[in-house]
Amino acid sequence: MKGQALLFISLLSLASVIGQVSYTIPEEMTKGSLVGNIAQDLGLETKRLTSGKARIYTRDSDEYVELNRERGVLLVKERIDREALCRQTTPCALHFQIILENPMEFYSVTVQITDINDNAPTFEEGQIKFKISESAIIGAKFVLERAVDLDVGINDLQRYELKPTDNFALKLQTNADGNKNVEMVLQKPLDREKQEQISLVLTAVDGGEPQMSGTMLIVITVLDVNDNAPVFTQPTYKATVHENSPKGTVVSTVSATDVDQGSNGKITYSITNTLDDVRKVFKINQENGEVTLIGNVDFEESRNFQINVRASDDGGLTDSCKLIVDVQDVNDNRPEINIMSKSNVIAEDAKLNTVVTMINIEDKDTGENGKVHCFISENVPFILKTSTTNFYSLVTDSELDRERLSECNITVTCSDEGVPSLSSSVTLTLQISDVNDNAPVFERSSYEAYIVENNTPGLSIFTVKARDADWNQNARVSYILEDSSVNGVPVSSYVSVSADSGVIHAVRSFDYEQIKDFHFRVKAQDGGSPPLSSNVTVKVMIQDQNDNPPQVLYPVQTGGSLVAEMVPRSADVGYLVTKVVAVDVDSGQNAWLSYKLQKATDRALFEVGLQNGEIRTIRQVTDKDAVKQRLTVIVEDNGQPSRSATVIVNVAVADSFPEVLSEFTDFTQDKEYNDNLTFYLVLALAVVSFLFITCLVVIISVKIYRWRQSRVLCHSNLPVIPYYPPRYSDTLGTGTLQHVYNYEVCRTTDSRKSDCKFGRAGSQNVLIMDPSSTGTMQRIQNEKSILDEPDSPLEVSYSIPEEMSKGSLIGNIAQDLGLDLKRLKTGKARLHVGNGAEYIELNKEKGLLLIKERMDREALCKQTTPCALHFQIILENPIDNVTVKVMIQDQNDNPPQVLYPVQTGGSLVAEMVPRSADVGYLVTKVVAVDVDSGQNAWLSYKLQKATERALFEVGLQNGEIRTIRQVTDKDAVKQRLTVIVEDNGQPSRSATVIVNVAVADSFPEVLSEFTDFTQDKEYNDNLTFYLVLALAVVSFLFITCLVVIISVKIYRWRQSRVLCHSNLPVIPYYPPRYSDTLGTGTLQHVYNYEVCRTTDSRKSDCKFGRAGSQNVLIMDPSSTGTMQRIQSEKSILDEPDSPLEVRIPLLWLLQSFMLRYVSDC
Repeated sequence: MKGQALLFISLLSLASVIGQVSYTIPEEMTKGSLVGNIAQDLGLETKRLTSGKARIYTRDSDEYVELNRERGVLLVKERIDREALCRQTTPCALHFQIILENPMEFYSVTVQITDINDNAPTFEEGQIKFKISESAIIGAKFVLERAVDLDVGINDLQRYELKPTDNFALKLQTNADGNKNVEMVLQKPLDREKQEQISLVLTAVDGGEPQMSGTMLIVITVLDVNDNAPVFTQPTYKATVHENSPKGTVVSTVSATDVDQGSNGKITYSITNTLDDVRKVFKINQENGEVTLIGNVDFEESRNFQINVRASDDGGLTDSCKLIVDVQDVNDNRPEINIMSKSNVIAEDAKLNTVVTMINIEDKDTGENGKVHCFISENVPFILKTSTTNFYSLVTDSELDRERLSECNITVTCSDEGVPSLSSSVTLTLQISDVNDNAPVFERSSYEAYIVENNTPGLSIFTVKARDADWNQNARVSYILEDSSVNGVPVSSYVSVSADSGVIHAVRSFDYEQIKDFHFRVKAQDGGSPPLSSNVTVKVMIQDQNDNPPQVLYPVQTGGSLVAEMVPRSADVGYLVTKVVAVDVDSGQNAWLSYKLQKATDRALFEVGLQNGEIRTIRQVTDKDAVKQRLTVIVEDNGQPSRSATVIVNVAVADSFPEVLSEFTDFTQDKEYNDNLTFYLVLALAVVSFLFITCLVVIISVKIYRWRQSRVLCHSNLPVIPYYPPRYSDTLGTGTLQHVYNYEVCRTTDSRKSDCKFGRAGSQNVLIMDPSSTGTMQRIQNEKSILDEPDSPLEVSYSIPEEMSKGSLIGNIAQDLGLDLKRLKTGKARLHVGNGAEYIELNKEKGLLLIKERMDREALCKQTTPCALHFQIILENPIDNVTVKVMIQDQNDNPPQVLYPVQTGGSLVAEMVPRSADVGYLVTKVVAVDVDSGQNAWLSYKLQKATERALFEVGLQNGEIRTIRQVTDKDAVKQRLTVIVEDNGQPSRSATVIVNVAVADSFPEVLSEFTDFTQDKEYNDNLTFYLVLALAVVSFLFITCLVVIISVKIYRWRQSRVLCHSNLPVIPYYPPRYSDTLGTGTLQHVYNYEVCRTTDSRKSDCKFGRAGSQNVLIMDPSSTGTMQRIQSEKSILDEPDSPLEVRIPLLWLLQSFMLRYVSDC
C-alpha cells in the first residue's frame, strides 16, 4: 500500500538543495513493495537521478528502503517490523537523506511506519497464584499482571475478560499516563470450607482486525483470616539518576505498611513491569523496598523509567505504586562526523565555490552538550560553509594548481560545548587532477629491432616506450601502429603493437630469404581530451636461421634412373671421378657447406673433398675392385643445428660400356620396359583424344552452319508465285490502324525448322485489337512501378552460425529497433559496409536482415575470436545510422590437417626404433592442426589400426607415438600404424595418417624390408593404371559418338524415302473466296502466309507461324469462304512470341497435297 506523500522543498545556496518528503506505509510490507515515486514528488527527472548517482544516506547501518534510479521510486529493501524498530514509540518513522552529485544536492525523506495487528496480547506468565483469606471483605482488590501487546493504537490491548465471575469481577484502573491496571475485585465472600481453591481464566483482547487474544490461568487458594492489605505511603515516587551511574547505585526506597501482625503483616516487595526492560536495569530489595541499579543507564536510549512496585503480605493481600526515575544527561558522546558525499578528485581548473564534500554532524547529547562547531585546518584553498543545522559543505576558496599542490589533506574538527568539551576529527584526502598539456615523448628518436626468422607468430620483438609529464589518464600512453605497407602488404599483417605496453609482436613468421628488413611508424597517444601524440620510426631486421637444408644440384637424383660415373681401371691416385655440386639458400655460415663420404662399397678407394665436393681416388684402381661401386655422400651446412642432404653416386670401375652394362642390366631392364609401356600408352591416349575432339569440333561446326543457314527465310530453288487476298484493307475508310504489318513466310521442307517467330516492335506500347465489331485499336501503356527504399537507427547485435544458406534470416531489424516498415521505406534504408564485402542484405519490405553470401568464418576471421561483422544501416529524412554487429559462430566444417608425417603419393618414410628401445620410447609425433576455433579445434589422437597393437600407443592429446612394452627380437621389422586425428566438433571430423615404423638396429636391415625399388614400381604401376583408364574412357566416348552419328544418318536417310524427289516447279494453290464478304470486314491487319514445299525437304509436316496478335483468323470451310474473327483467350503480354493460328479446311489441304503428289510422281 502506497502512502500519501507530503512534499516540502526549500532551495538554499552553495549548490545544495534541501527538501523534505514524507510517506506513510504499513509495517511488514514485502520486499520490493512500492513506497513512493520520489522523482515525481520532488519534481525531478529520472535522468537526473541517474546522472547524479542518487543514493540513500542513513545514519544507521540498517537500510530498510532502497532507491530505484531507473524508475525514480523508493522500494522496500528489507521487511520492516515496527515493534522491533520503534517498540512502543509513536509515531514510528524512518529518517534518511537522498544524495545527488554534479551538482551536489540532498533531500530529507521521512517514512512513517503504521502498525498492523500482527501481535497477540501475551502474559509474561501463563499462570498466577493467589492466597486469599476467606475473611477478605467484598470489594477487596487483587492486582493482576497486565498483558503485553507489542502493537500500538487500536491494535493494542483493549479489554480484559474474567471467567467465571461467581466470586470475582474484573476492574480496570486507568492511570494518569494512560496505562490500565488490572484488578480482580471480590464480589462474593469466600468460604474455604465450601471451596478451598478457585481457578479463573483472564483473557486479554486487542482491538485489531482480525481480533487477537491471550489468556492466563489464575489459581486462588483460600486462606484463613488476613483482613488487612499492605498500603504504600504514597502512590507515586520520584527519583533522579545520572546516566552512566555504576551498578549498585541506590535510586530510591519505597515503603508500605500492614496493620496485621505476624506473617500476615510481613510485606514482600516486587517489580511488576513486563512491557519494558525495567527489571533488567533495576531491582528491588524484597524486604526493605530499596531500588538499586543492576544495568547501564543511557540518557540517549531512555530518558526516564516507570517502575511498578507491588507490596504483598503472606496473606495474599497486595498494594501497588509507581516509581518514576528521571535520567540526567552527561556529556559522554563525541560529535559524529558523517561524510554524506565527497569527491576524491577535483580538476585544477575547477571554479570557485565548487562543492567538494558534504558533511553531516550528529551529537547524541542534548542541550549545551549537543551543540557542535566545526572548523578546518589552515593554509588550504578550501573553506567550510554551513548550509543548515548540522550540515556543512566543503567548497573551493581559491584557484587550484596541481603542479604546486597535487594532493591536499584537509582535517575537519568538530567539538561540542559540553564540560568538558568532546571533539572528533576526520582527514579528507583530495587529489587535484591534471589537464592534458604535455604530449608523450619517446625515449629514442628511432628504434632498431632484430628478430630471427621462422619465429612463432605472436613473438615479442621489441618494446617502445614513451613518457608523458601529465598525470593519470592524461599521462596514460596508448601505442598505435600507423598505416603503411611493406612490399604492397599492410604492415599490420607483419607486426602488431600492444596498445598498453608498447610491446611489438610479430604477426607472422618471417623468412629471411623473402624479406630482410622493413620499417614502420608507431604513434604514442595519451588519454587526454583532446589527445596529444607523437610518433617514432622502428626498423626491424630479420636474422637468418639455418632453416634450409643443402640442395644437391649434381648429380641429379631421379626416381628410377641409374646414372653411373665411369672410372677406368688405369686411373691413378687422385683421379677426379666427379664433383658433387650443392647450394644452400641460407646466408653466412649457415650456407658454408662441407662434404663427407658417409658410406661406400669400398671406402679405401674413394674420398670426397671437404670443401669442394670432388670425389677422387685415394689409391690405384686394381682388377680386383668391383665394377659396381655405390657411394653415399652427405652434404652438411655449418648452421646450429646443422642441416644436411645425402646423394648417392654410382661409379662404374670399367674400361668399356659392355662391361658396365653386364653389371647394371638388372636395374635397367624393368625400367626400360616400364618406360616403353608408358610411352605407348601416352601416345595412344593422345591419338584417341585428338580424334574425339576433332569429331566434336566437326559436329559443332556443322550444327552452327546449319543454324546460320536456317536464318534464311526462303530456302528453295522453286519459283514461288505469291497470292494475296483482295479487299484486305479497311472498308468504307473507317479503319483506325496506324501501322500495317505484312508477314510473308517462304518455307521449304528442307529448312529443318518447324516453327516461325515474328519480331516485336521495341516499344512499351502494345496494340490490342478490339474484339468488338468496330475493330478499333486501343493503346495500353505498360507502366513499371518503382518502389522507394527504407530504414531506422540504434545499436543491435545478432549471433548466427557460419555457412548459413543464402536468404537465411538473421533477425527482424525493424522490430528490434522499434521502427515501422514505412520508416524503412521513407528513410531509404541501406547497408554501409566498410571493407566492401557484403555478406548481408536488407529486405526493406519486411524489415529483415538476410544472408546475401555464404559466410566462411575461417576465411573471414581466420583464427581471430570472436569473429564479427560490423556494418551500419543508414537512414535519411532525418539522417541517422545504426551500428549492427553480427557475431559469426564457428561450425565444425573443416577436418583436421596432418602436418607431420607428410603423406606423399608413392614415397615411403619410416621411423627407426632400435630393438633396445624400452617402455615409453618416443617413436615420433603426429602433428595436426584444425582451422576451426574453440572446441571444434580440440584434437584427439587414436590408434585406429596397427600391425601389432600391443607394441605402440598414441597420446590422446599430444599425438606422441610411444612403445608400451619392451621391443623384442620377435617383433617384425616392418610396422604399419594408422592414426586417426579427430576434432571435438558436433558432428566430429577426422583425418587419418599412416606411419611406417622400422624396428631395427641398422640401415641394412631396414633396407632389406623397405626396398628402394618399390617406390618406383608403385609409381609406375599407378601411372600405367591411370593411363589405361583414361585411354578406355576416351575410346568409349569416341566410339559412342561415332555410333550416334551413324544412327542419326541412317534414320534421316530412311525418312527421306517417304516423299518422292522431283525437280518440277510447284504452283501453290490457294482457296478462293477467302476474303471478307460484302465489304463489311473490319480486319485492321493483313496476314499473308505462303508455304513453299518440296519433296526433298525431308519433312512430312507443315506448321504455320502465328502473328503476335490476340485475334485468331478462322477460314470458314463453307462455300462462302468468309473469314471470322475469334478472340484468343491467351494474353499476348504473357507470351510475346505466341503466333496467330490459321485453320485451313481439311478437304482443301488434302486436295492441294494430292495435286502436288501426282504432279511430282
